[in-house]
Amino acid sequence: MSSNYYVYIITNATNSTVYVGMTHNLEKRMYEHKNHLVKGFSDKYNAVKLVYYEWTDDKFGALAREKQLKKWSRIKKDRIINKMNPDWEDLTGNWGNDLSSY
Repeated sequence: MSSNYYVYIITNATNSTVYVGMTHNLEKRMYEHKNHLVKGFSDKYNAVKLVYYEWTDDKFGALAREKQLKKWSRIKKDRIINKMNPDWEDLTGNWGNDLSSY
């Protein structure tokens, strides 16, 4: 049985800070970030806008990629975000509005 794993980058309204994370349910995780259910860095800096993500079915590959991205400079993170999402729009659309669907 394969699963979904996502490595993602979120930011705040002014794009002044970024957070790298990994999850097996990106929509649910974004609900948690947007509703400040995740205490820590993302909550403190109001990082609730999904600007980048990658998908894999390999849990260990996702963990390794998350660690890799966390070590990258801000400039390097900005480059991969700009490639996927040059306008830094929130890629969630209507995700995260209703937890009852999870």
